[in-house]
Order: sequence, then C-alpha cells, then structure tokens
Amino acid sequence: MGGDGMKELKRYRFFFILLLGLLLLTFINHSLGWSALQLTGTSILDMLFLLPPVLIFVGLLDQWVKKETLMKYMGEKSGIYGILFSLLLGGIAAGPLYVAFPIAALLLKKGASIRYIVFFLGVWTTAKLPIMVYEFSSFGVTFTLIHIGFGLVFFYVMGLIFERFYDQGQLLQYDITKEM
Repeated sequence: MGGDGMKELKRYRFFFILLLGLLLLTFINHSLGWSALQLTGTSILDMLFLLPPVLIFVGLLDQWVKKETLMKYMGEKSGIYGILFSLLLGGIAAGPLYVAFPIAALLLKKGASIRYIVFFLGVWTTAKLPIMVYEFSSFGVTFTLIHIGFGLVFFYVMGLIFERFYDQGQLLQYDITKEM
C-alpha cells in the first residue's frame, strides 16, 4: 500500500474505529449490537434521502445568487436585512441541522457575515416553522415565545462573539473540498 493508500486510510480512521466498535458491541451483546446496526442503517438511509436535494439546492443557489446580492442582504453592513434574511432562511427550513451546514458553508463562501450564519443556524434549530407549530400545540404560546425569544437573542449574541474571534478567511481555509 503506497503513500496515497495510507493517506486514505488515515482520512477515514474515525469511521473504521466506529465500525470496529460496532462490531465489537455486536460480538459482546448481540441484540444491542443488532439494534445499533439497524439504527445506523436507518440514519444512513435518512441522510441519503435528505442530502441530495439539499446539495442540488446549494448548487442552484451558488449559481443563481450573485455574491454582491448576498453580501447586500447578509454581509457585514446588511443590518436588519441580515437578521430578517437569516430568519426567513432558517424559519422555512425543513430537516435536521446537518442539512443546514452545506447551506451555511455556501453563505460563508459568498461573503455572508459570520454573525448571520451563526444566527441562521440558530434559527434553524429553534425557530423553524415545523418546530414552532409543534411547540405552540404542545407547550403553549407563552413557553414557545419565551423559548424562541431567548434562543434568537442567544444565537445573535453568539454570532457577534464568533465574529470577534474568527474571520471568513480563517474559516474558509478549512474547506475540505479543496482536498478532493
């Protein structure tokens, strides 16, 4: 095995460690290992059905939305537009949080401010429409408004903090697509 083969093995070492752990668990406790294996398979299938449409959407967004337009609405000087655009993007979203990361990476590449990207991810987790409908019906108006209000303030402040410690260039240097 040459240098490239070892490099590939090293790149996927975490996967192989988890796979070995799953096999070991199955050997020690067959029923628990089998349940874990079924759950893993279900999760992989869910991901395979969710990610392709999102990646197509990200590709279209990359082609259709000009960098200047995105910077106007989510850039450093966008002000209230950045907040509203992040609320809109995160609020109408569907799917688990890992679906939002390719979108967030594209926004970062297109020049969106880190504060609005963190805020967008926060809105995705706390204030997207399906979650709000569930919370209103299950927990009531007061709880939902308090939860969403505190969540939005928290994620906006976290975005401001992230912006102080990181810049776009620093975050973009970890782009793994350059290695492929």
